[in-house]
Formats: sequence, structure tokens, C-alpha cells
Amino acid sequence: MAPFRREKSYPRGGIQSRRGRPVAGRTNRNGARSGNAGASATLSAPFHASRIDEAVYTNSENPDAKSDSEDSHGEAEGSFSLDESSDSDSGPKKKPYHVLLQTLKPQATSHGEPKRKRRKIEPVEAPVSLHAEYTEANGDLEETQGDNREALSEEDSVDESGEDDNAAKLDYFTRHFADHDERETVKRIQAITGNLWVVENSRVGATWSMIRRRPNISQSSELSGHDKDSRPLGFKFKPKFERAAQGLLSDPNEPLKQLSTAVLSYQDVLFSAGSLENAEKVRRVASVHALNHIFRTRDKVLKHSARLSKKDHDEELEFRDQGFTRPKVLMLMPTRHSCVKMIDVLIAMCEPEQQENKKRFQESYAKAEDNFSVDKPEDFRDLFGGNDDDMFRLGLKFTRKAVKFFSQFYNSDMIVASPLGLRTALSGDKNKKQDYDFLSSIEVVIVDQSEALLMQNWEHVEYIFEHLNLQPKETHGCDFSRVRSWYLDGHAKYFRQTVLLSAFNFPSLNRLYTQNMLNIDGKVKISPIYKGAIMDMGVPIKQTFSRFDFADPASEPDDRFNYFTSAILPSLVKTSSQGLGGHQGTLLFMPLYADFVRVRNHLASSSSTQHVSFGSISEYVSVKEVARARSHFLTGRHSILLYTERAHHFRRYHLKGVKRVILYGLPENPVFYREIVGGFLGSSIAQAAVDSHRANVRCLFSKLDLLKLERSVGSERYLSLLSEKGDMFDFT
Repeated sequence: MAPFRREKSYPRGGIQSRRGRPVAGRTNRNGARSGNAGASATLSAPFHASRIDEAVYTNSENPDAKSDSEDSHGEAEGSFSLDESSDSDSGPKKKPYHVLLQTLKPQATSHGEPKRKRRKIEPVEAPVSLHAEYTEANGDLEETQGDNREALSEEDSVDESGEDDNAAKLDYFTRHFADHDERETVKRIQAITGNLWVVENSRVGATWSMIRRRPNISQSSELSGHDKDSRPLGFKFKPKFERAAQGLLSDPNEPLKQLSTAVLSYQDVLFSAGSLENAEKVRRVASVHALNHIFRTRDKVLKHSARLSKKDHDEELEFRDQGFTRPKVLMLMPTRHSCVKMIDVLIAMCEPEQQENKKRFQESYAKAEDNFSVDKPEDFRDLFGGNDDDMFRLGLKFTRKAVKFFSQFYNSDMIVASPLGLRTALSGDKNKKQDYDFLSSIEVVIVDQSEALLMQNWEHVEYIFEHLNLQPKETHGCDFSRVRSWYLDGHAKYFRQTVLLSAFNFPSLNRLYTQNMLNIDGKVKISPIYKGAIMDMGVPIKQTFSRFDFADPASEPDDRFNYFTSAILPSLVKTSSQGLGGHQGTLLFMPLYADFVRVRNHLASSSSTQHVSFGSISEYVSVKEVARARSHFLTGRHSILLYTERAHHFRRYHLKGVKRVILYGLPENPVFYREIVGGFLGSSIAQAAVDSHRANVRCLFSKLDLLKLERSVGSERYLSLLSEKGDMFDFT
């Protein structure tokens, strides 16, 4: 075995500024970073099986090194074991008395025959392949080097219920990844590339809609591939996941049942109906599918490796069952607390006998106490409760009896990360080269709570998808004789399954659905049928929706600003200049920060608005300035208050003194519409601060606000608002 080599430790690189992320209202209120400091080391390992087999290390050259399972947080911060991998356990030490008893035993069997000697198999040395792996230590992201090759070990042996290549029943896993006709696959890829889809619309119950798309290929070729197999098609799960999976497939809730069926059959899914009520079941669907995929892939690879090791010299066997690297599942989540909730479901499903580095995970990710005021809504508490840090990435390695936290990326089966944390790992700097090879063989991507990721920085999500399933720059110890053909052909993105989970749909999510979800088995979109946020105000309030036209999508922000300054702002300026006070308490809601800056600068610099007093609250305003703006707005010193959607998302202020609401644009989250209109304005009416006949709402919208308009006015009304001749629509 080659000697240890210490690698140079680098400071955290990548993106230093959190672009698009609020300062005063960011998700991590304490700004604290937690974790263990780490050191990195590189070592060579015996290699006598496939690339994905378990690595076996020895501490003979470093007898004082400790494994991760022996790492204690009671030691000085910054200390970390040299032997990061704890994949193999060292044998128990023999006691002297036990050795003496062994020497006294006869060296022959009961038949008098000499005892057979055990053959000693010497490990075959292989050249070391280096890779970059990112671990977390006290918030610093250090680059360590490791070996991607793993040797077959006892703990990673194949279960008795392993893969059966001659099974009479064809399951979705085998059909999607292994048993497919190459000619049909080419036709499907050509149809996807040409954007040729067969679209099927259906209703799921009375309040849900489902759109299914599959590649549009000819009838003859369709019968030559997937559908020509006479074996019945069904689901196949590992025994430990069978009960949970069958329970999800037979769920009485029809939308969740359709979600489970689509996910477990390896179709791309956009589920835009997440809620607090179904969040736990949705996590169970994602967990059981991810674990079943990991364990079935691992069993197939290990079984084929065992057959290759026993084959005769003249026997020709070829198994294409691997990718370029080991990681197979990627999960993107908004906060560490959401990561903890998903990991808890994974562990409950997996039921491992050993959990390495679990204490370190709990100390770095879990947080018991929440300091929220009583007026914060339940969805806010669910998202920002616990550790709300949005800078993390975690590697998970699964064996038959154990789960290892903080495993090196190239030795991990699953990567759980926030978009910001993974983006930082992907981006290189002057001290660290760019590395995204560990994403080259991702086969299942699950994006949870997409609506929360939108409020952070959606550009990070798009950047990650751009670097999925690319050809790796280095071999990383890959056995190319075992790599599937569609990996070598650069078609991995057509076999990858993408699952997008969100509370509502939005244009950026739709763009991922259209451009990045290219599954050869098709894709499914499950959406609710909205009644409309305007129907849930609690008090009768006049709500006017004003439509404006635009020349082209690129000029829409300019046309919106021109409509606001010409049709709405003059009435505010007129009453303010005459001292009537009729528009005191006007809340101006701004969905986008760019529009907020533009309107704020116009109010401050325009000669026509010099008599208008206003305040502003955005995600970048300090707490002290927010308190001052709220006080001046309540007392009437400021007649207009500008308020951004992201400030409301991160802080959920309950503003007082609101007598009129102007929505410069509709909010993405329909809950915000109810809280701003029915909450802020409804409270003023309940407290007799304003008469219900004088309180009103004015909303600006265009044809680009299609999805937001549907959630606001309802699925039955929004098309008429876009197609009718008039441009003013009143609701009470």
C-alpha cells in the first residue's frame, strides 16, 4: 500500500457573495456556521473487484489515526482524523488466553485428516486516482483527495433478495436502465430533441389536473421496444421498502397516489401542490424511491462483480451496469432543517445498524429551539424552524448495514445539498480547480420545496442542472468496460429522472420542466385546480384587476412602469399635494426587487412626486430602518409604503395602518395575497381604522402573469381576464 500523502488545505472558494440573497432578511438570522474542522489525506487502496465495490484501508502506516466513528467533539476544535474513511472495520484483538487455547487444540479433524490450509490472496495494487471531495468543517469547505475505487467487502455483500436477471416479471427499474431496445431509444431521443410529445390531459378527482407527455414516435417503433416485451410490467422493491412503497401506491389520496406511481415508475414529475398536510407523505415518496434505486443498483453491480470473479478464462461475460462515478441521487433543499427532516425519513426507511458521524450531523444541522413571535404563520415556522442556514452539502454512503454521513462525494451514493452550497462546490477559483465530475452519473434528481429556492436564488438551481450528466474530465478509477452505453454516448440526461416538488408552479420551474426534463419514459405535471385567493378574504373588499399590454416580453417591465406612472401614480400625487390625506396608508407591493428600486428612485427624484412622502421595506433594509418605516407609516408621516415580496417571505411582518393596497404585480405565493389583502387590510377594517367601502385593492397584471393570475382569481376566471376586451375587472 502506498504511503499517506498530506494534501494542501484550501480556504472556502467559489462564490463569495450570495447574489440575490437578502442581508437583513436572509434565512440564517444568526449567521452562524457549524461543523467540524477537517484535514485531508490521500491513500491508495487494494483494488480487486469493480469500481463501485467497498474500499479496504489499513492503518499499518499510521497506527495512531482514528476513524470517523471514533471522532469526538470533545476534542479541540479543528482536529480531525487522518483516516477519513471508516468503510471497513479493523478485526478484534485476540486475548493472550484465547491464543493459548488455540495452540492446545489438535491440528487435525475428527477423521484424522490434516486441517486444510487457507489460501492467502494477495491484493492487486492499482494506480491511485485522485478526486476532489468537499467536506464541511466549522463552515469552511475544504478540498480533500480520495480514491474512487472500492473493493467488495463483507458489509456490502449482496442481499439474498438480490437482482434476478431472468425474472419473469419486468419492472420499471430494469426496463428504464437496462432492458431497452437501442433502436427505439434512438427514436425516442430524436422525438425529444425535436420537441415532439404526445400530450394527455386528465382530471384527478375534482380539484386536480394532470398532464402527461411522452415522446411521439411511430406506432411500429413503439411496439418494437418497451411494449413488445410479453412479461408483465410492475414495481419491484427491496423487502425493507416493500411495505412503505405499496402503502404509497395505494394511498386513498388520489393526487398522492398518482405522484407515487409516476415517481416509482421513473417518469419525470412536476408536482406543484405541496402543502403542510401532505409534506410528510411527499418526503416518504422521495425517500423510498431514492433508497430503492440506490440499493437495487448496488446489488446488481455487486452480483455482476461476483460472477466476473468466478468466470472461466475462456468464458466471455460483459455487464454494463455502472456510470462514470458512484453518486446516483441528488437532492436539493432550501435549509439544513429541511435536510434533517428528509434524513430522518431516510433513516427510518433504511433502518441501519450503524450510523457513522451521526453525532456530528446532529450538532451541525439540528437545532432544537425556535424563537418566533406568536403572529408568525405555520408555513413560515415549518420553513424557517430549526437550523435555517442555506449553505450546506452532505454526502451519504449506504451499505447493507450502515449509513455514513459526510462521506466523500466520489464515495457517496446520495448528495443532499442546498443550491448555494453545491454551487460553491462546483465553482472553482484561483486556488481550486472547477470540479463537477461527481454529477456525471446522477440518475435521480429530487428538488424539494422549490418555492423556497425561488426566494433564495434560482440561478444556482439552473447552474446545477447545466452541469448534470456531463462527460467527466478525469477517469476517477472508472472501469469503462462496465459503463452503460448511453453514458458513453452522452445520452445520460435522457435517462435521468427529475422530480420537482413545489407548493405552486412558476415560470422558472416551468422552464426546467420544458428544457431539462427529457426523460425517454415521459413526464407528468400534477397541479391543483384553484378556487382563487380573492375568495378567501374574510371581509368584503373591492378588488380591481387592471390589465396592460406590452409590445414584446423583453419590454414588459418598461410597459408596466409606464402604466403605473401614467394611470395610478397621478391620483396619489394629486391627493397628497392637495393635503386631502385620502391616500394615506397606501401599501405598494413590489414582487421584484428591480421594480422596487425603479419605483423608489422615481418617487425620490421625480419633480411630480416631490410632495409625496413614502417609506420602503425590502430584504436588504436593516431591522432599525424597518422599525422606523413601519412607525412612520402607522402614524401617517409616510403616506405610501413600498414593500417587497422577498421581505415578506423572509420576515412575514404584520403591517398596521394599511387602508389601501396597490399590487405593482401579483405575488408568486397565493398565501401572500391573502395575508396582504385579507390580513393587513382586513385588520384595519376590523379595527375601524378604515371603512370597508373605502378600502380597496388595485392589481396590475399582463399576459405574462398567467400562473399568478390563476392562483389569485381562480382556474375558472383567469382566462377570461386575459381574453376579454376590457382592461378593468372588479371583484368584491
